[in-house]
Amino acid sequence: MAATAAGRPAGVTLSSGIMTTQELSPTLLPTRLDAVHQRIDSACAQAGRAGGSVRLLAVSKTQPADAVRAAFGAGQRAFGENYVQEALDKIAALAALRARLEWHLIGPLQSNKTRPVAEAFDWVHSVDRLKIAQRLSEQRPPGLPPLQVCLQVNVSGEASKSGLAPAELPEVARAVAALPRLRLRGLMSIPAPAQGFEAQRAPHRALRELLAALNAQGLALDTLSMGMSDDLEAAVAEGATLVRVGTAVFGARPAPAAPQP
Repeated sequence: MAATAAGRPAGVTLSSGIMTTQELSPTLLPTRLDAVHQRIDSACAQAGRAGGSVRLLAVSKTQPADAVRAAFGAGQRAFGENYVQEALDKIAALAALRARLEWHLIGPLQSNKTRPVAEAFDWVHSVDRLKIAQRLSEQRPPGLPPLQVCLQVNVSGEASKSGLAPAELPEVARAVAALPRLRLRGLMSIPAPAQGFEAQRAPHRALRELLAALNAQGLALDTLSMGMSDDLEAAVAEGATLVRVGTAVFGARPAPAAPQP
């Protein structure tokens, strides 16, 4: 089937490929992953960016461990989780693959959950205050590499969203960059949904400009975690280095029973 410039099969909308968990099978995962990679590659080409400059983070929240195992078998290595306890259960279930999997926490993190996250994860994208970063640094086991972290920024100014305000970002970024058991990699955002390519680009552009300003002040940040299933093309156009995609990889998610943040 021919592909559009956005990397989707011609004549297929973003939502037309969504499947329920029951419909998703391990045999379909390679096809779905390949389609997402095609979208990323096409978006990179349109933006004049090098192929391979954007990594795919498969968002596996509320998906069973078997779905992660199937995605691993199809070549995916980095997985994003929103709920700490659910993720810890999944990490334990897939312990035999631990050395070859990369686990990213992308959901809210409460201060009473920092120790297991510091011990079990490779990345945390959702650091939204200095206290959380300090606890992660103190609790990161010395035998593990530094925990890779991003600061979450509330670029849309939504009262319901977590994240640092842009004005407080420079001070917090400098403090987090100095913590010994962390490595500050960059910024993350979850902007308000927007319709249309240009409207989707605006908050991603704002995050890119914030990263550039921090680097101009002497920080060496290399990561923009932005873009999801519906807006990854706009995010790539504005410099995303990690796109967080769940639905386009796994299909529609089952509702979690009682997720714990």
